Amino acid sequence: MNKTAYIFPGQGAQFVGMGKDLYNNFSIAKEIFEEANNILGFRITDLIFNGTEEDLRQTKVTQPAIFIHSYVYTKVLGEKFNPEMLAGHSLGEFSALTAGKSLSFKDGLILVSKRALAMQAACEIRPGTMAAVMGIEDSKVEEICLQVGDVVVPANYNCQGQLVISGSVEAIDKACELLKNAGAKRALVLKVGGAFHSPLMQPAAEELAKAINNTEFKQPMCPIYQNVNALPSIDPTKIKENLIAQLTSPVRWTQTIINMTKDGASKYVEAGPGNVLQGLVKKVSPEVETLHAQSLIG
Repeated sequence: MNKTAYIFPGQGAQFVGMGKDLYNNFSIAKEIFEEANNILGFRITDLIFNGTEEDLRQTKVTQPAIFIHSYVYTKVLGEKFNPEMLAGHSLGEFSALTAGKSLSFKDGLILVSKRALAMQAACEIRPGTMAAVMGIEDSKVEEICLQVGDVVVPANYNCQGQLVISGSVEAIDKACELLKNAGAKRALVLKVGGAFHSPLMQPAAEELAKAINNTEFKQPMCPIYQNVNALPSIDPTKIKENLIAQLTSPVRWTQTIINMTKDGASKYVEAGPGNVLQGLVKKVSPEVETLHAQSLIG
């Protein structure tokens, strides 16, 4: 039952210069980065390697950048990349599907780029924000979200006692106040461009649905645990439905790690920028081994 799971980060993990060492040292990495420049029609590598943090923080740049970086790791690993389970946090789900051969690299990158632009547009139509809530039961957060009245929902179940909420600016402010009064250690508004994983993303979900439905998905090489229900899937039709629903539904990361560990995952390898997911995995399942893909490159 000792299975290896690969996990892929989402927006927020990016940093200037990520992947530059891979680009310089591995011809396969250079090929993929250059292919990405061609697919996107602009040199995203210039922004990733030498841009400013502000350049990289634009959703239309951030999402493709993280996706490319994550995918490059799996290709540099070559035969060492042998997942028995896959999962990704929000945007990372596209990295997982592409690494798992459900999507081609080109199709994955085009979808991620369209997703980013659709999310950006949805933020402009209906502005919103998100807040990180810590040190209070998930059920209490859910209860308070319902009390607020306006749009505010749980967006990311990251680990026990760490939940991100999403909604309109006023509703988030009100929810933060109520949560602090209810005993939350922290309820901190995040510097994000919009209310991701909430009903305010509906215009983006509709836009993305068209693109997903027109893209070929194959059966992945191993089960993908999806954000929407935290359950494994290998059925391309189901995978598509869950991906479309993902934009307006919470990321059930806590439940995903619980289920993967229960199904035999004992080693989690994070592929992509940063090590945030390793920390979250350890909080949910302290008994498992966590490492970064970088440590497997020899």
